Amino acid sequence: MSILICPGIHSPQLTESFLRGLGLQSSNILVFPAEEYAAYAAPEILAFLEKNLGKPSKTLSSVLFISFSAGVVGAIAAAWGWQIQGGQVKALLALDGWGVALGGNFPVHRLSHDAFTHWSSALLGAGEDSFYSFPPVSHLDLWRSPHQTQGWWLSHSGCGSRTSAAEFILILLKRYGEIVG
Repeated sequence: MSILICPGIHSPQLTESFLRGLGLQSSNILVFPAEEYAAYAAPEILAFLEKNLGKPSKTLSSVLFISFSAGVVGAIAAAWGWQIQGGQVKALLALDGWGVALGGNFPVHRLSHDAFTHWSSALLGAGEDSFYSFPPVSHLDLWRSPHQTQGWWLSHSGCGSRTSAAEFILILLKRYGEIVG
């Protein structure tokens, strides 16, 4: 499992709550220490990946990025950097990366805490399947409690269905082979 969590600028306890809400063990996942480095600092994220997985050109690991808020800025740049150096990126999940242009030759999925943030962020790259909370939740609640965040999963074709943010993320993790079941 090569999942990298790129948190925002907040307490590490919120990221622990996020992982619990998904039912994932933090021991199986790399969590960038945003309390020690700037969450948006792609060079530090790349150095962290290399320290844990090896040089991108020499590792067989492909990385799936899950990022939040300011961490989306660092994650998208680190994903591009990882790929430029010969690594593989399975996908990037961007939770509330409002105002961040998202694109690449890997799948990108946006999750937003409300419909307006989702719509306005999509102007900078809608990506693949996406999710927005309805009813709206606070910015931090999307990260803290994905299992309690209800909303709409929008497929790339434009169809929508009701689900939770956690279920949407878990379906994507299954799709990209990070979890089974």
